[in-house]
Amino acid sequence: MKALHLISAVIGGAIAGAAVGLLVAPEKGDDTRKKILNLLKEKGINLKKSKLEELADEIEDQIEQAL
Repeated sequence: MKALHLISAVIGGAIAGAAVGLLVAPEKGDDTRKKILNLLKEKGINLKKSKLEELADEIEDQIEQAL
């Protein structure tokens, strides 16, 4: 059971790292968000732009608190 938790943590960390990497990339934020939405749609995940912006704000807050 612990191995499953470890694998989940690694996958979750990879997803969070990728999201942070995309959100702090030098591209314009609007373009990056559109790319993320398109990628999620290709995977069958329908996420509204407002929800994506809330997620981006939450990640940004977490990064600021960590620094």
